[in-house]
Amino acid sequence: MGTRAQERLRRMYAGGRADATARAYVRVYNRVVPWGLAPRRWVILEVTGRRSGRPIRLPLGLADLDGSWYLVSMLGECNWTKNLRAAGGRATVLRRGRHPITTTEVPVAERAPVIKRYLTKVPGGRPHIPVDHRAPLSEVEKVAERTPVFLVTGYP
Repeated sequence: MGTRAQERLRRMYAGGRADATARAYVRVYNRVVPWGLAPRRWVILEVTGRRSGRPIRLPLGLADLDGSWYLVSMLGECNWTKNLRAAGGRATVLRRGRHPITTTEVPVAERAPVIKRYLTKVPGGRPHIPVDHRAPLSEVEKVAERTPVFLVTGYP
């Protein structure tokens, strides 16, 4: 992905919030991904809003590592991570049906390999996590503290 494309993606989430373009992409993904018309790693996460109590849906790319699936927050601490914690780690994944999942936050010391895998497999996340996907784990460890990672249990 070129520098211009990365900069455009960063601008879509300036200040950690989606702009109009990003919201339009979310609407499209929210319609396409549940049908299974995207790779298995692309899902719609549905989590209860911590303030509204209403279900909130957003498309996310999963990282797979050693037979497990992980959610990685490309924007660091954000609403979906706060909502997921407030829901006790319980959520639903929409992809060829509804699949209840449970998540467990990964300790900071164990996040680097998952973040590296995420950066390798989810190119759209690269502009938002300030480390190159080809960097050694020692460099990825430097961003682990501000990059929430959740182990997913129950994803088919």
